[in-house]
Amino acid sequence: MAEMPLTIALSKGRIYKDTLPLLAHAGIEPVDDPVASRKLILDTNHAHIKLVVIRATDVPTYVQWGAADVGVAGKDVLMEHGSEGLYEPLDLKIARCRMMVAGKPDASYDGDNVRIASKYVHTTERFFAQRGQQVEIIKLYGAMELAPLAGLADVIVDLVESGNTLKANGLEPLEHIADISSRLIVNKASWKMKHASINSLLQQLEQAVRESDG
Repeated sequence: MAEMPLTIALSKGRIYKDTLPLLAHAGIEPVDDPVASRKLILDTNHAHIKLVVIRATDVPTYVQWGAADVGVAGKDVLMEHGSEGLYEPLDLKIARCRMMVAGKPDASYDGDNVRIASKYVHTTERFFAQRGQQVEIIKLYGAMELAPLAGLADVIVDLVESGNTLKANGLEPLEHIADISSRLIVNKASWKMKHASINSLLQQLEQAVRESDG
């Protein structure tokens, strides 16, 4: 009996590199090199398993709509996207960092007339709403640290790993919002239709995470 086809969505860059050893533990290795290949759907050493390597922000969308059965996405992307149509069964414990409010050491961001720069608009809005604040959010896509320095925003909401970039620009983390790592996500319909294949993959990845994190 032929195996049911399985499509795994991964995001380019660090998450892709960090996920490869976990997939290798599950016996899945790409045949095509995503850097050298121009193909958008990559073959693996299993004829029924394909990889799609896409933008990080697109991974939940591909999985939610069933264009991919499973995917690997950062918790930051999932918090911003929402979890409709998705299961999130496993923390892969890779690409770890923290989502923080950051700004100048003396920055004040209490009250309702605060301007915050972030690419995480929905997450920022929810966080400050829980604090009872209505804030103005300015969406930026990069160089967040510039916003407080240029007077565009009072503070920023961004991912912090070492904090060196903040420090180099005279900024510092001010408040913790969430711990971030990459998660395995599964399309709800695929979980039912392809349960045996996905559950097998899940168990092997769980073991790989335990071994690499232990």
